[in-house]
Amino acid sequence: MHLPFWLSTALLAPLLVWQGKRTRRTTPRLPEASGEPHGQYGEGEPALRLLVIGESTAAGVGVAHHQDGLASQLARQLQQQSRHAIGWHSHGINGIRLQALLDNLTHTELPPADVILLSMGVNDTTGLTPRRRYREQLLTLAARLPTPLYLLSVPPMHRFTALPSPLRQLLGWRARQLDAVQRQLARERPNDFIHLAYPAMNDPALLAKDGYHPGIKGYQAMATALAPDLTARLRTRKET
Repeated sequence: MHLPFWLSTALLAPLLVWQGKRTRRTTPRLPEASGEPHGQYGEGEPALRLLVIGESTAAGVGVAHHQDGLASQLARQLQQQSRHAIGWHSHGINGIRLQALLDNLTHTELPPADVILLSMGVNDTTGLTPRRRYREQLLTLAARLPTPLYLLSVPPMHRFTALPSPLRQLLGWRARQLDAVQRQLARERPNDFIHLAYPAMNDPALLAKDGYHPGIKGYQAMATALAPDLTARLRTRKET
């Protein structure tokens, strides 16, 4: 139990609840991306099949079409760097927590994939999912999927300008705690988990109109930041 966080949350609870309700009421709720959540860059049989699963980022919230979302933009970057055909697929649900994703995957047939990226943590942050439970759910997910599972860092919510203070600071604190769980798993079980970090989106031009989710330029920035590290890791895996 992280006592300082919970004490701070308890002391500020009335204000935090009010700010949370007000934020939900005033922040535009953007839809998931439209169109087919899959595609390919390059001709012929794909040399690599990329799958992004998770919450709103995987669902393409912030852009109109999945072609502009993270999986597509990352596949495009990987194809440009490797000159090989890269297939991509997204499976995301806006607002979902990790346990609900696990439940969803029990009756969902995912496409074959060589690399699976998980984008989670924001809704488990706002829902105050206990860290131990979050860790157990990640282990359960990894046991069901081909590994290693690539864990995208939990977004730094203390930088989400759409959130008021002190709610922003408390959620940022919690987001860092959940991301620490992911980092620890990657250190302890490198064959099962790989943590992938990317720079915070401090430029408002990278965000969608809700000031919360990435826009087209935001997803492009994420893909640009992630592609070199992912390419290097995949090259190392092939050589070993």
